[in-house]
Amino acid sequence: MSAVKTGNNITATLQSPGTSSEDAPKEFVDQILAAFNLTHDDLDPAFPIRIASAGARHLILIVRDHKTLADMKYQFDETRKLMLDNGLITISLLWPESDEVFHSRNAFASGGVYEDPATGAAAAALAGYLRDIHWHGNDTFTILQGEDMGVPSRLMVKYGPQPGSSVAVSGETRYIE
Repeated sequence: MSAVKTGNNITATLQSPGTSSEDAPKEFVDQILAAFNLTHDDLDPAFPIRIASAGARHLILIVRDHKTLADMKYQFDETRKLMLDNGLITISLLWPESDEVFHSRNAFASGGVYEDPATGAAAAALAGYLRDIHWHGNDTFTILQGEDMGVPSRLMVKYGPQPGSSVAVSGETRYIE
């Protein structure tokens, strides 16, 4: 990790471990969708449902519209058990505003909290996933996360063409008392 201080702001960059992704088992996906009160019709068919990793495992679900993302609600205890049973850190629910901007909510029931406002590991896993599916968008993009929980964050992501290679994730830090 590197950090740069400019005035009162500190920008940090995480260089992830190698990335990978794999298809998510259908039965597991169906259970997660039910826990989130979603159907396959809520998901964007251009993006396959996969488990992605950059050192930790994240389920990637990309929805068709921003309202579905903004309305995220899920059954905490059931989801936590499913996540722990399948070795997941977060469930990344995402909506692509464009080829340069994703909006994200990361369910973090496995860690004992409803949602994480900024998840660098999930951002790196998403980049590896996008590379693996040969996404047509940019290799540099922004993730806006935490907006719907009142703790907005902006993560800048950059990845190269080499399958499985590391991903850089940057963002401003904030002091938490």
